[in-house]
Amino acid sequence: MSAGSTLVVGGGFVGTAVARRLAAAGESVTVASRRRPAAHLPVGDGVRWDALDATDPGACRRLVTRLKPRRVVLVHGPSDVTWCEEHPGQALRAHTAAAANLSSAAGDARLLMISTDNVFDGSRPDNAEDSPVSPANAYGHAKLCAEETLLGGAADAVVLRVSLVYGHEPPDAGKWLNFFAVCAHRLLRGETVAVPDDQWTTPVLVDDVAEVTAAVLHAGTPLPPVLHLGGPDRVSRAAWASLVAGTLGAPPHLVAPTSRAGTRYASRPENTCLTSSLLGRLPATKAIAVRGVHEGARSLAAAFTTAG
Repeated sequence: MSAGSTLVVGGGFVGTAVARRLAAAGESVTVASRRRPAAHLPVGDGVRWDALDATDPGACRRLVTRLKPRRVVLVHGPSDVTWCEEHPGQALRAHTAAAANLSSAAGDARLLMISTDNVFDGSRPDNAEDSPVSPANAYGHAKLCAEETLLGGAADAVVLRVSLVYGHEPPDAGKWLNFFAVCAHRLLRGETVAVPDDQWTTPVLVDDVAEVTAAVLHAGTPLPPVLHLGGPDRVSRAAWASLVAGTLGAPPHLVAPTSRAGTRYASRPENTCLTSSLLGRLPATKAIAVRGVHEGARSLAAAFTTAG
């Protein structure tokens, strides 16, 4: 593997999108995860896969020694907020162990960790890089501890906190990994979607996350230790679901606004919205136009309606 290669630790929705974006630019990329990515999150086209338990320090050290990557992207750990709330100890151990193991093994490679808006308590309508952190839930706590572990242990590290990520997933994916896909497939089946009108986010298209991640990986030094990536639109989940319905031609009455209390969204903060005072100043990223929810929905409509 070439000295200019990238290792992506995490074979889920975001990790595979980042890997495909880097490979499309001619980079040699390896995705490492416990299980091979699902068929709808394929490797190939310049992306290799290696099995890795990122909580095993010896396995991380051996893989990094063999691959010698110049860049490492960490998109690891359980991201289901509800699961993390029910298993806080396991979530904390998984996230912090991976951050510790990779920061120890990475040497002078650039290490970028994808983190979350859940490190904030939701009391502010938006959060910039200098906003005080106060995790809203077990997932946010685990991610914040992983951030601190990474930044304290790696020579060249940056945390990229990302707001709610969305994109296309096929109808036969089994378990859809993003809110847009859940709404789209259910609406196209004629099912009612009950979503909170009191939980706000700044959604980011997964392709834009991959584009920004690639740019930060290749940016010069020094970098700020923490960067934020949120979409330009602040929307409630209910308003976003209504936009999805309108874009896909689904009946608007299928969207049922509700309170997040008593639902799977109860542990989410009221506001999971990110703004950045730093990202647009970086020469590598200032020309990237992150798409809003209207443009994002239009870009995905054909894939969902054809598949549905």
